[in-house]
Amino acid sequence: MALHRREVSPRVSGGSARPSDKERAASHTEITDDLTAEDRTFLDNFTEEQRKKVLWKLDIRLIPMLATLYLIAFLDRANIGNAKIEGMAEDLNLTGKEYNIALSIFFVPYILFGGLIACRVFLGIFESGFFPGAVFTISRWYLPHEAQVRIALFYSASAMAGAFSGLLAFAIAKLDGVAGIAGWRWIFILEGIVSVVGGLTTFFLLVDTPALSSRWLSEDERKYLEIRQLAVQGNTMRVREAEKSRKWQILRSVFLDWQLYLQALVYWSNTVPNYGMKFTMPQIIKNMGYSNSDAQLLTIPPYFKWRMPFIVGAQLLVVISFAILFAKADKIKDNIALCYFAIFLASVGFYPINPGGNAWTVNNLAGPTKRAQGIAYMICMGSVGGIIGSYIYIEDEKPKYPTGFGASFAFAGLGVVACLVLEFLFWRINKARDQLSEEQVRAKYSQEELEKLGDRSPLFRYTL
Repeated sequence: MALHRREVSPRVSGGSARPSDKERAASHTEITDDLTAEDRTFLDNFTEEQRKKVLWKLDIRLIPMLATLYLIAFLDRANIGNAKIEGMAEDLNLTGKEYNIALSIFFVPYILFGGLIACRVFLGIFESGFFPGAVFTISRWYLPHEAQVRIALFYSASAMAGAFSGLLAFAIAKLDGVAGIAGWRWIFILEGIVSVVGGLTTFFLLVDTPALSSRWLSEDERKYLEIRQLAVQGNTMRVREAEKSRKWQILRSVFLDWQLYLQALVYWSNTVPNYGMKFTMPQIIKNMGYSNSDAQLLTIPPYFKWRMPFIVGAQLLVVISFAILFAKADKIKDNIALCYFAIFLASVGFYPINPGGNAWTVNNLAGPTKRAQGIAYMICMGSVGGIIGSYIYIEDEKPKYPTGFGASFAFAGLGVVACLVLEFLFWRINKARDQLSEEQVRAKYSQEELEKLGDRSPLFRYTL
């Protein structure tokens, strides 16, 4: 069985084949002494076919549910842009600035001045924990090297939401006047009902840990999932007990961890231009000269061009797309094909960034407590980009939107720089740690000290 990267390296008992220091440095793998001889034998006898079968069960059971919830969450989050061009702003007498506040209030509930604001506040409150919770759930079921693909799969639902949002808005807006309710109100009502039903259903179906999965996993499959996590992470229960007494120390280490701030910049390279574009795309397309209905439908195709290149490659696509929009926005009706292509390009670039960035964060934080806190903190920091993105498209600047297109270009470029700096620093730290053998490290530090050091342990290797 393949050995996997662990977070903090404990002692290794004799009798097991061990990779060399160079091999461990290259593959980020190590076996631990937290496994009994019986556990080791069980893992060795668990065939590749059995492993693929249990992973397939996880993929079928967990990822579709998370993807569906994320799809619903994004529909609720972004449908305000579709509702706006169906008459919401006029019916509520919203100024451009008030609309921007209504967008940003989703991310930080701080003021109430009307029913729309109240709804956005509660939407933000109840959805705020979903994404970090979903990423953490994936990290509890999958090994670090398996996580990125799964995060990408469920995150791709947000791209589908961008497409469905326009399609559903086009169809639902036809209910305008039914029961005396405006079409834009029906958008919120019907999509809100779907959210409630989906949330209640998933509450009974989504399982937290393998130990609670007796109905759809065999005893051997549950045992395998638990033991392989132990083999990678060490004695997680022991570490958690040790962490309870120093949770504030761990939280402080999260606040002071330089990599999370660079990861937040990577996150901003997506959230600022993505949310700004998502909330404003119907209006941008309408500025090209299309009717409300055509604008709803034309928001659909860009999201079906989603693909998963490297993070920096995706960021460069965003940089190029907003460079085009910034340069041609003053004559958008004369450059419809080019500007619409730029919107496609931006949509292609947005979606690979966060799955890669979140998996990068998960892999490079050691210990269950710091990982949970770090994911939440990084996403919290990154979500500030949602607030910024809500304000960059200023109503008085349409159709040129120099602030919106220019800020999106700048944040995407900043994300490229942050990514390259992160990779360089991780590489340099790993190279420095490779100069010390495990024996030298263990002569200097006790096992308890290594566990407390976490990802600062000389035995820890960052994932590049």
